[in-house]
Formats: sequence, C-alpha cells, structure tokens
Amino acid sequence: MQNPPPIFDALEQLDFLSKPNCLKEIKDFSFALDFLKAYRGSQGTFNSYRREIERLLLWSSLIAKKPLKELNRQDIEAFLEFCQNPPKEWVGIKKAPHFINKEGLRIANPEWRPFVVTVAKSAFRKGKKPEIKNFARSQGAVKETFAILSSFYNYLLQEEYVFANPVALIRQKSQFIRRQQSMPKVRRLSEMQWHYVIENTKKMAEENPIMQERTLFIITALYAMYLRISELTASARWLPKMSDFNRDSEGSWWFNTVGKGNKQRQIAVSDAMLEALKRYRKFLGLSQLPSPADNSPLLPKEKGKGAISSTTYVREIVQSCFDSAIEKLKKDGQEEEAETLNEATVHWLRHTGISDDVKHRPREHVRDDAGHSSSATTDRYIDIELRARHASAKKKSL
Repeated sequence: MQNPPPIFDALEQLDFLSKPNCLKEIKDFSFALDFLKAYRGSQGTFNSYRREIERLLLWSSLIAKKPLKELNRQDIEAFLEFCQNPPKEWVGIKKAPHFINKEGLRIANPEWRPFVVTVAKSAFRKGKKPEIKNFARSQGAVKETFAILSSFYNYLLQEEYVFANPVALIRQKSQFIRRQQSMPKVRRLSEMQWHYVIENTKKMAEENPIMQERTLFIITALYAMYLRISELTASARWLPKMSDFNRDSEGSWWFNTVGKGNKQRQIAVSDAMLEALKRYRKFLGLSQLPSPADNSPLLPKEKGKGAISSTTYVREIVQSCFDSAIEKLKKDGQEEEAETLNEATVHWLRHTGISDDVKHRPREHVRDDAGHSSSATTDRYIDIELRARHASAKKKSL
C-alpha cells in the first residue's frame, strides 16, 4: 500500500486548492472543502475537522473505493476500525505540514501521514522515540471522530448530497467508546507545582526583566484569566490589544477576548491580574493602565513590529518556566512533584486557574469567565467529592 497523499492545505491556501488525483469523486471534494471553509474563524477547530474528514475521504476512495454518498453504517464502522489500527504506511512519527513550497510550486509533502504516533512528553524528554508499532488512539480521539463525522454528514444531509447520516445509525458505539463511571479528572498543576512555577517565574523576571517580564505576564494571564493560548496570540480572527482591558462605568476592569468557536466573551479581571498588567506595562514603558484608544499589541514581538502570532513560541516560553520549576523541585527533594510536572502543558494553567477559582467563586461566574457552554463543563473542575472520597479510603486497614 502506498503512502496516501494529503488533500487539504492550510487555511490561507484553501481558495487555491484543486481535487487531488487520489479522489475519484469531485463532489466529495467540493462538499468537504465548502464544509471546512465554514471553520476558517478558528485554526484549532479547522485543523481538527480537516484531520477527520481527510482521513474519511482517503479511506473511502483508496480503501472502500466508494463515494461518500454510498457509504452506509457498516462502512463507517469499518472506517472506525481502520482508524484504530491503520497500516504502517498511513502512520508517521512526527507532525508534518500537508503541503510544502518547492521551486515556486505548492506540492504535497511526502513526509505527511494521516495518523501520527506520539509519546508522552516526560518519556520523550527521557529519550524515548515514537515508533509506528506503538500507535494507539485515545478515547478522546475516538469521541472526536464520531462528533466531527456526524456533523459533516448532517451538513451533507442539508445539502441533499446524502439521504442519511450513517454515523448516527451506529447504535453500539460502546464497541468503540468505553463508558466511564465518573467524569475524568481534570489535568492541572498541584498547589505545590503552581507555587513553584509562579514563584520561580517571578524570580526569573526580577533577575532578568528584559527577557522574563513578558514571560511573567503570560504565565499570570493564562492562570488568572483561564486563557487558552490562542486567546493570547494574534491570528486572522483575533488580535489581542491593550485596549481589550477596559473599565466599565462602575470602575470594574474586564478583558475582552475571542475564544473557541470564534465566541467573544468578557472576563472579570481580578485585582492581582490588574497589578500584573500594571507591572508589565511599566516594563514596556507605557502608562499604568491602557486607555480605550490603546491599540498596541498585548504581546509585542521582541524584534520587529506587530504582535506574537506563533503559539509554538509561547508554548516554548511557558515550557521554560515549567523546566525551571522542575529543577527547583528536584533540588528541594520533591521528586514526585517534579516528575508529574514533566507532563504539564500550557493548557494545564487554564485548568489550574479554573479549578482553584471554582472552590470559592460562584460556579456560574467561573463558567462565564472560562467561556464554558454549560455549568456541567465547569462541574468537572469541582473535585471536592474526589478529595473526600480519597480521604475516607486513605487509612483503610487490611
């Protein structure tokens, strides 16, 4: 079996795409492309939908050899089983761009694969490398496949390209998705880990303000306002500015942002976050607090003009803080805390901020600041029952 070629390029290249030779049905490509264009407002959502739909189109054309409109429930079940154990030619050991520029032309990247095997961050840091034979999909990935494909087929139904949603017809989803007795535990920093991260970052900023004051502001904003990394960096849909911090008629400060699903929301700014903003603006040589006309970037580039747009760059900044805290934890004899901090990602700061606040703020207030669609999502962060359950079991005797 040959390596499958990519179908859809990056967001900014969508208007220049043509149907690849590997697809037999032009309508499959056209409908899928139009569907994906509706998610131009969110890079993360677009990437997720592109990944799942691309896999389905490649499988239907190269493996099932059927157009989308002929796929039935049994076909979709076969596709889902295929995704659980794809052939090695479909699996890569690193994320690669779909297309690359070569001699002035945009060509398919020969290193791209529909599936990618990964290793835990802590294992990778210890030298473990990804191997194709170890490919496995998480339950979260399987659930996401179901949700995205069902949404895609509902779109095809509305366009009258298909006459049934075969994903919705799969009754025994349990063969693909395991049910859980309780909600999965939110991945967050422990109290000690967060203390080491923030205190160590403050020390870094005091010792080297030119390099680390912005780092301290980033860490603080991600935790105190539960921001996603995409809500701090510039993109085609969102440019964070100083004036996004604004004061209402009662003197309360808010931060306006555009988050997941291209939804705009207001976040209540705490006194501690406001002090962090003042400190950061003082370092930048600006007035204490922004005016409504201050359209300067929230995170300006160190070199050149404009705002930071690379989420990878911000991730590296945060990781440097985690690494520094890990070394300090080890030095202080906290090996277990250091080991688990190895697994932390930027998003854990959002989870940590929400988890800490929901202990003493009204759930509905935290829900709205976090941008959760329902209180049920916020409830996942309330782990009082888990702590009590563990405490009652801790001293059981044999």
